[in-house]
Amino acid sequence: MNSEAETATERGPGRPREPEIDQRILDAALHLMAQGGYVRMSMDQVATEAGVTKPTIYRRYPNKNRLALAAIVAFCDKNPPVYSGDTCDDLIAQMRQLQQALGRPHGMSMLGTMLAEEHETPELLANFREYLVFPRRHAIAGILERAQARGELRAGVDLELSANMLVGAYYAQYLSGMPFSADWPERVVDAALAGIKA
Repeated sequence: MNSEAETATERGPGRPREPEIDQRILDAALHLMAQGGYVRMSMDQVATEAGVTKPTIYRRYPNKNRLALAAIVAFCDKNPPVYSGDTCDDLIAQMRQLQQALGRPHGMSMLGTMLAEEHETPELLANFREYLVFPRRHAIAGILERAQARGELRAGVDLELSANMLVGAYYAQYLSGMPFSADWPERVVDAALAGIKA
């Protein structure tokens, strides 16, 4: 149900949007996409789940596609770990953040939604890659490049493949159905570095 305060806020021209309402709309869109996919999600459903009116949503997002893209961007954590300069510690921090990002509610189901919609709505997967996959992978590759420049890695190591193996370790663990141990990031990084260290 909409509160009178919300209605009054919506009615006032020029007033700033309320962040709490924005977040409810994005959370509802994420939940519905993860639950039933982008195609099945409707603006009516988002409005009902968020407890707002459809005009409230359309004032923020002109169509379903823009809403879905905004929800994906909001879902992706844009605050990377601070680099310490220690290769092992920095890789562990990246892997832990990747685990937290995909392990939270709607994480892997959102990825499934993006892949399922690839042919019909390719921009959804493109945005998921741009805001979540590429920055994470780029950060890991950067750590490995700096380690190689310091002489910590074997000459000729394929850094792109090494970064893919680290990121791919999460998906392999998830799909296996085995639980993640508390020290999973440390174990993955130790195993990866053991194969490429100088």
